[in-house]
Amino acid sequence: MNSVHAQSVAGAKKQQSVAGAKKQQSVAGAKEQQSAAEAKEQQSVAGAKEQTTLSDYLELTKPGITLLVLFSMGIGFILGSGADISYLLLLHAAIGTLLIAGGTAAHNQFIERDLDKKMIRTVKRPLPARKIKPAHALIYSLSLMVIGFLYLFFLVNPLTGLISAMTSFLYLAFYTPLKRVSYVNVMVGAVPGALPPVGGWVAASGSLFDPAAWILFAIVFLWQVPHVIAIAWLCNDDYRNAGFYMLPESDKSGFVSALTILVCLILLLPVSYFLYSLGMNSPFYLAGAVAIGLVFLYFGLRFQLSRTKDNARKVLYGSLIYLPAVWIFILADVLLNRLF
Repeated sequence: MNSVHAQSVAGAKKQQSVAGAKKQQSVAGAKEQQSAAEAKEQQSVAGAKEQTTLSDYLELTKPGITLLVLFSMGIGFILGSGADISYLLLLHAAIGTLLIAGGTAAHNQFIERDLDKKMIRTVKRPLPARKIKPAHALIYSLSLMVIGFLYLFFLVNPLTGLISAMTSFLYLAFYTPLKRVSYVNVMVGAVPGALPPVGGWVAASGSLFDPAAWILFAIVFLWQVPHVIAIAWLCNDDYRNAGFYMLPESDKSGFVSALTILVCLILLLPVSYFLYSLGMNSPFYLAGAVAIGLVFLYFGLRFQLSRTKDNARKVLYGSLIYLPAVWIFILADVLLNRLF
């Protein structure tokens, strides 16, 4: 009887031991699955962080503005090349321009990082949002500018490198701090903004004194002033909060702002004609440039008659269409002349 009882107890212990082993295996398996899931999640998070960081550094260069600078430089290069375009030289000019323009935009954000925190339109930029450390942004922006300058200086020509360096210097040393001092910053900032097509012309021709290069400068200058004033009119509260002194802040009625816009838009029409009169383009370009110029002028007249945010927004939209459209007319004109 005792023997049977002992066997029964031993069997029960054996079953309990087997069940315990199975339970331990099950727990161990669950832990392994959990660890694997956590590892995958960490890899996914790390990948997302890496992607976010790269996109943040790209955002620091203001890609939209940088691409417009590149487009403007390219138009200057094509017109400055005449009948013989060196596509290899154009590629070098494009690479150098992208580097120095992107670095300049990034350095501007570095300088204004504390002010950008105070504006709704800029608070989500990488530096005020603390996605990039200021020290990293400083190294990044300076590296892009120096490499871009050296690239243009040695692989394009020294004068192109110097023009690009002057553009960055005027933008960062004059326009950027002047925004907190005087509304004259609008005119000052339009100077470096209008230099890219001149840089493109010099990259192709090596000459700084051709009249056509400065007509391109005038087109961009006269376009940029209404563009910036329209933005300032729409975002004046934001600018005021950050301590920026834009034209609408001292022009409560908007009369000076509207008149400045109107004068620039009127002047754009004869300036566009001057490019045609020099024989740089055909009537195809002239018709397109005048047509889009008249549309832009119409928006300016509406703002002059009724200085509302809605009309200021139309001026802004007109500016966003005008310059790319004029560059496209020039580019299409050159291509049509080559084909026919």
